[in-house]
Amino acid sequence: MTPHAKKLLDKIGLEGKTFVTDDWEGYHRLIPDDQLFTGKDLTVPIEQDNATSATFSHGFRRRTKVVSKVVEMVDLSLRIYHHFHDNLDAFAEKSCGFPGYL
Repeated sequence: MTPHAKKLLDKIGLEGKTFVTDDWEGYHRLIPDDQLFTGKDLTVPIEQDNATSATFSHGFRRRTKVVSKVVEMVDLSLRIYHHFHDNLDAFAEKSCGFPGYL
């Protein structure tokens, strides 16, 4: 397993999680089989979420003054995005006061 994958697993832990991966042997070395799901069944929703996140984060690569390059601001922007992405009801509630949204 790559050092980056090992570092991620150390950071997030294994307890109570199911990992969806391809069938690369490296995953089997560190993730127990009962927590490892290999296959293409969930590929579409995962890739759709990845595409949505990537589209949102394109602004971080622009070389303009519009997007902050300060690590804390990038982190906060991603946290806000994921909070509302994962809680659409909260977004609808908060955005009802803004003209042009919902």
